Amino acid sequence: TTHSPLPTPPPVRGVALDMNQARLAIRQVPDRPGMAAKLFGLLAQHNVSVDMIIQSQRCRMVDGVPKRDIAFTVSRIDGESTQQMLTQVASELGWGEVVLDNAIAKVSIVGAGMVGQPGIAAKMFEALAQNHINIQMIATSEIKISCVVAQEEGVKALQVIHAAFGLAGSEKFVIPV
Repeated sequence: TTHSPLPTPPPVRGVALDMNQARLAIRQVPDRPGMAAKLFGLLAQHNVSVDMIIQSQRCRMVDGVPKRDIAFTVSRIDGESTQQMLTQVASELGWGEVVLDNAIAKVSIVGAGMVGQPGIAAKMFEALAQNHINIQMIATSEIKISCVVAQEEGVKALQVIHAAFGLAGSEKFVIPV
């Protein structure tokens, strides 16, 4: 007997919107081994869970010390206390201003079929671009691509990505504020 091949799963199974995030950006973090460990160790000690992390590619010299910016997202409920805590240790650890932005949303596409499937990220970014939605941060894993956008564009971002991948109505997830 011949077996018909299993249908290949669609590369993208769903789109999720998280309106419950805040971004913290730490300016001018000294660019030396151990700084990220110190920063994220501090967050762990304060029970702050971190989602997306971006370290700037560009290094700037400040008073002869190479520095980079580091930005990351946390639950909105942790935003202000984390900003205060990181501001208190800033001079001791040698970094600059700690900037908090609560007006963000994270939109993600998920699906195990994305691995080895070229063009998935491009399709997501193109859908946002065509709708004039600016991407502020991007994080990827094998089964997920997430973008941070302005909070007021979150629902629209969810809808246009949903449409771009032709997903059924049931595969949209909104995590409320």
